[in-house]
Amino acid sequence: MANNAKKKKSGSNTIAQNRRARFDFHIEEKFEAGLALQGWEVKSLREGKGQLTDSYVIFKNDEAWLLGSQIQPLLSASTHFVTDPSRTRKLLMHRKEISKLQEATEQKGHTIVALSLYWKHHMVKCEVAIAKGKKMHDKRDTEKQRDWDRQKSRVLRAR
Repeated sequence: MANNAKKKKSGSNTIAQNRRARFDFHIEEKFEAGLALQGWEVKSLREGKGQLTDSYVIFKNDEAWLLGSQIQPLLSASTHFVTDPSRTRKLLMHRKEISKLQEATEQKGHTIVALSLYWKHHMVKCEVAIAKGKKMHDKRDTEKQRDWDRQKSRVLRAR
């Protein structure tokens, strides 16, 4: 009976990642932020229906807001609530962190992007980062390095 009572843990706590951000930007500094979510959004995230492509952070009235993230509603929740999958969501951070992020966005070429959504205990956290845009030649160098790493691993596996 004791074996039935234990829950199986999933292998990863990651809900969604923004892989495009790591390709398009140089990541300088990372921060962890909580998300103010509605109940249906948490249920959808438990089902893995979150997406972070093209998401970024803006500031209004000294508060941080996440724009561009998508959380698709479940069919059961969408009949009971008015759901907006792409609404702006408030990021929960300390005042010092928010002011540091605001100062970084005032510098030329810097922006704040969301890198990933993940579970930390029973709460949803968002990893945001100060990022600086890459030039086209930097992106090409990243692709060359990635291809070289793949070839290297193939050669090592063959031996």
